[in-house]
Amino acid sequence: MTGSLFRRADTETPSPVTILTADTIAKAGITTATDAIRSISADGAGSIGTGFQSGFSAGGSAVSLRGLGVSSTLVLVDGLRSANFPISDDGHNSYVDLNSIPFSLIDRIEVLKDGASSTYGADAIGGVVNLILKKHVVGLTGTVEAGLAEKGDGARQRANLTLGYGDYEDKGFNVYINGEYQRDGRISNHSRGFPYNTQDLTSIGGNDLNTADQNLTTATPSAVVVRVRQTDLNNPLAGSTAALSTQFQTLNLGTCSNGTYRQTSAAVNGVGCRYDLVDRYRQIQPLQERYSVNGRISVRLSDSIEGYITGSYSRSDVSIRGTPSAIRATQPFGGAPAAASSNPGVVLPVYICTSGINCSVPGTAGRQLNPNNPYAAAFANDPNNGAARIYYLFGDIPVGSDRTNEVYRGTAGLDGSFGEGWNWRVQGAYARDELEITQHGLINIAALRSAINTGSYNFVNPSLNSQAVRDTLSPDKTTPSHSTMASLDASLSKALFELPGGSLQVAVGGQVRRETLENNNQNVALDTYGLTTSSSFGKHTVSAGYFEIDAPILTILDVNASGRYDHYSEGFGRFSPKVGVKFSPFKQLAIRGTYSQGFRAPTFAESGVRSQYAGFVTYTPPCNFILAHGGTGTTTTCSSNGNPYGQSYSLGRGVAGNPDLKPETSRSFTAGVIVQPVKWFSFTADYYNVKKSDLIVAGPLIGAAQAAYYSASNVAAAQAAVANVGPGYSVNLVDAPDPAFPGALPRVLIINVPFVNADYSITSGIDLAATANVPLGEGSTFTSRVEVTHLFKYDLHTSGGVQKYAGTMGPYDLSSGNGTPSWRGNWQNTLQVGAYSLTATTYFVDKIKAVATDQGNLSTACTAALYKATTDTTGGDRFCYVKKFINVDLNGSVKVNDDFTFFVNVGNVFNAHAPVAPAAYASAPNFLTTWHYAGLVGRTFRAGASFGF
Repeated sequence: MTGSLFRRADTETPSPVTILTADTIAKAGITTATDAIRSISADGAGSIGTGFQSGFSAGGSAVSLRGLGVSSTLVLVDGLRSANFPISDDGHNSYVDLNSIPFSLIDRIEVLKDGASSTYGADAIGGVVNLILKKHVVGLTGTVEAGLAEKGDGARQRANLTLGYGDYEDKGFNVYINGEYQRDGRISNHSRGFPYNTQDLTSIGGNDLNTADQNLTTATPSAVVVRVRQTDLNNPLAGSTAALSTQFQTLNLGTCSNGTYRQTSAAVNGVGCRYDLVDRYRQIQPLQERYSVNGRISVRLSDSIEGYITGSYSRSDVSIRGTPSAIRATQPFGGAPAAASSNPGVVLPVYICTSGINCSVPGTAGRQLNPNNPYAAAFANDPNNGAARIYYLFGDIPVGSDRTNEVYRGTAGLDGSFGEGWNWRVQGAYARDELEITQHGLINIAALRSAINTGSYNFVNPSLNSQAVRDTLSPDKTTPSHSTMASLDASLSKALFELPGGSLQVAVGGQVRRETLENNNQNVALDTYGLTTSSSFGKHTVSAGYFEIDAPILTILDVNASGRYDHYSEGFGRFSPKVGVKFSPFKQLAIRGTYSQGFRAPTFAESGVRSQYAGFVTYTPPCNFILAHGGTGTTTTCSSNGNPYGQSYSLGRGVAGNPDLKPETSRSFTAGVIVQPVKWFSFTADYYNVKKSDLIVAGPLIGAAQAAYYSASNVAAAQAAVANVGPGYSVNLVDAPDPAFPGALPRVLIINVPFVNADYSITSGIDLAATANVPLGEGSTFTSRVEVTHLFKYDLHTSGGVQKYAGTMGPYDLSSGNGTPSWRGNWQNTLQVGAYSLTATTYFVDKIKAVATDQGNLSTACTAALYKATTDTTGGDRFCYVKKFINVDLNGSVKVNDDFTFFVNVGNVFNAHAPVAPAAYASAPNFLTTWHYAGLVGRTFRAGASFGF
């Protein structure tokens, strides 16, 4: 049993455990380990699904038990660790990619919803997910399946085949080999329509955050220019911040397939092409292909010794598409400010030439007026004052990434017995996770300067550009990274003597584990706009010793105690104790409880001296800033009035690894009951309370730093105000001035923040579960299984106050920013009549308040900072809550004979739509991928067959 060194026949341990059997998973119509694990009601804030495509670890998938983060949930395969995904979530949280786990071999999934550092060491604070694979297979078994969404997209094809030989009980050996494949097609935002394909919610009383159909300074695939001064005629990045005209010009109104608009203001005037960039470019589901090959050999070496060897290879290919690159961009993080094309601003010069150097000098080879610059002819004799500042998206160059994750894993083990009841076990594991990311469509800085100065790129009619020109401007960037894990475990156990309730058992063991990480900088040359410079490196050796004692003091009272000491080669160590008690006064009732301490070691991204990253979150400036940039309203309720400079944007935090970090520590306890009044019905209720201390956080005072910056009247004062927030806080990068209000305070783009141990969090709640197996007679049964988690509180205690997250969008900075629902559950009902089976599985997520107390203030009212971005123009609160979401999956099967079973599945059978969530990240506009993904995909249909010979 997960969480114990002993082989238990009784699955009802002192710790709460949820068990998903292969049968339960199949009847739910689930086809991936990701979906199976993330369906558990205890999976909370920070959980990552493949649908979240804009984060650091896009393409990966992870579970976050108790909402404590993916790095506080330990994932095991057959009780052994695997290698972490090479890229950390949010730039610093490590996890095992669930996409790498072979689904068709899963026998059951055990989810320990309690601290388990006393058995497994670091990271098991929120709990442990242990995927138990099949040990023996005889014959040929397999599954084939195909389906698609009701909209005709998102096609799924799935197949697996397992061939096994050897009756282990009779012959003493078994060997099998398994292969599986699954492909899931793309789903675009456009295909799902309103409100998932736009940021304009005016039709339902919300704000219009789509500025691409109303503001000429919003970059679109139809280039817009305005005349400015160019201070260095050899450098197209040397445009002036002040326009020399208020008349903006679209270079080619013939590209306006969606019509035009006219903007009229004191600073910006002209006609532009209407676009909705979300509808045109975004996708809800990426293209994903997964396949794996797995094998196992099991051998009985003697009457008292058994052994096994396993090997596996898995590959996951995820193809993500995005919005085209903008010509105006900040310099790469860590690069020189002079490399920015946004500040003071990229321009098209009056002259171009073959070499791109000294083009304004008469006699230069190939010198000619720039056909991309409509002011060139008029300013042929004054090229410094005839440059054209340009606002543009490279719509002819597709943007996206292809991510290939390959995991190699092997394990081997021996276990046996000797003497008078001594049992021993030795197990080893090695895993290597190799990730290769190829980025498409990002702009090379030097190539951009050359393309502008030579005129090789056609901004007037981009469709005429050759593929060679596009490839030169935007070469693919491929970056490999990898992580490894090698471990050796040995344990010894024995029943020492008898107690009134049974045998007193003692177990001791030890582990040595080696972990490495090389997450390479994708932009190490700092030569590409929009490409991350995040990187992390590290290696360490962990040595541990552990023990467990199980004492059935009475037939009605069992006490279990365990402990583990881990020593890290970085120089720190930690002892983790745990005590569990189970009291069963009579057969129908058991009372259980646990107390434990645990820890999470700093990840390589957090503590590595070579590690650093810049993370970005969607941020809405305060009203005083919005009003200074042409907004309307008051200092508490305001609107940007269509100016994109005053709307939500991506605000970055620059962080470097801190080798002086301490481990996070935890204290947790549970208390629960198990009730089985009749044979066919059981019920459990378990209260949990977890306190995490010495949290490793990146910039805990970021809210204060943001507020300090925007409370100032100019950049110098704002920089000083941020520095006064505390050590390690500073302004890294400021945006170019607002073209419409150049004298107002510009936006801050990146704030430097430190990694520190600070604050503590407390989360508490209750898990409820019930199972009914009702015999109906004549081969018919009705089975009902329900699981519900209610979160009482999730509070982060900081020096500035308590941030309350339960039932809100907080913690907004965590992973996909999808919040922390206070209620979550699932209910599965199966009617089995002979060979026929029909199952309905219902999933529930409670409403979520559209506020987040980690975004600048501690208010949970709908006037809080996050909510200001989503209120309607009258200041109402119609979007104060993201509504609850309920969807039902229907699965039916018929067992034709012992060899064949056919099945059909209708996902989201009632076609429930994802509730509108205007406070969601701009990368996933108006929806929450973590909780409401089924409502985005819509109704789906799948059919297939399973066979076994």
